[in-house]
Amino acid sequence: MKTLKDVKIGDTAVVVKLHGEGAIRRRIMDMGMTKGVKVTVRKVAPLGDPLEVTLRGYELSIRKEDAAMVEVE
Repeated sequence: MKTLKDVKIGDTAVVVKLHGEGAIRRRIMDMGMTKGVKVTVRKVAPLGDPLEVTLRGYELSIRKEDAAMVEVE
């Protein structure tokens, strides 16, 4: 299983499934990460957390812990 945190800088992936439960999953969905969305990793902070991604025409910073719950292909 490949997750969003495994995607290299500059690469694009498509969201396949969201893992996690309750409020965490809802928050990820509210940020626009839903099944079928293309996500491009733009930058990673110097210490590796958070990731900056582009999706649906805007930039989003997401923690590595949350990125691990987003399955991509």
